[in-house]
Amino acid sequence: MTATDLDGRVLLITGASSGIGAAIAEAAAAVGMRVVLGARRLDRLEALAAKLGGDDHARAVQLDVTDWASNEAFVQAGLDAFGSVDAVVANAGFGAPRGWLNSTPEHWHDMVLTNVLGAAYTLRAALPALTAAKGDAVLTSSVAGRRVLPGSLYSATKHAVTAMAEAVRLEYAEQGVRVTSIEPGMVDTPFFDDGAPEWALADEDVANAVLYALSQPPRATVTTITLRPSAQVI
Repeated sequence: MTATDLDGRVLLITGASSGIGAAIAEAAAAVGMRVVLGARRLDRLEALAAKLGGDDHARAVQLDVTDWASNEAFVQAGLDAFGSVDAVVANAGFGAPRGWLNSTPEHWHDMVLTNVLGAAYTLRAALPALTAAKGDAVLTSSVAGRRVLPGSLYSATKHAVTAMAEAVRLEYAEQGVRVTSIEPGMVDTPFFDDGAPEWALADEDVANAVLYALSQPPRATVTTITLRPSAQVI
């Protein structure tokens, strides 16, 4: 399978209103995939969907990944719009300051719900359609999901996402569903309030890694992609 073989396939993306999610949507649309964009900020999704060609190519769906019914509706919107779901990228997530006393319990609560339960809900909602299509599930983890960062609950959530990807792969491999964990290092996205260093990855670098995984022949699964900036040591 090549990138051209992705033409017409249907990709659902959570956290698609900015950053890595938006970059994945643009890269997928560029090779002819039809995309369903999910996030809380509907105005941004609608602007991106229009940029990607409108209803025949992209649909915007307001989504709260921490709400089960919202995930169900998101997947159903993809089925209603395009007839199938061939791949999903569970990308929604956010971080917190390092240091066990440097964030609020409320922020922790929302981050754990979004990063861990949100990804689990999205996969659960999408798996019946992915099984029918023998499709792909991609989870956005992090280098922080491989290495423990001092004082980082965010790191713990991404360890959970890495484990989740492997748990689902083990369960669904024999049913033809491929599962990939994408683990980027520092990326220059709105994730960093104060901006990232100039040597950081661009969000399109991560998008290209996702398309690489999706474009493999059915006999091959890219289980993990760890993508670091060349200058990043950890």
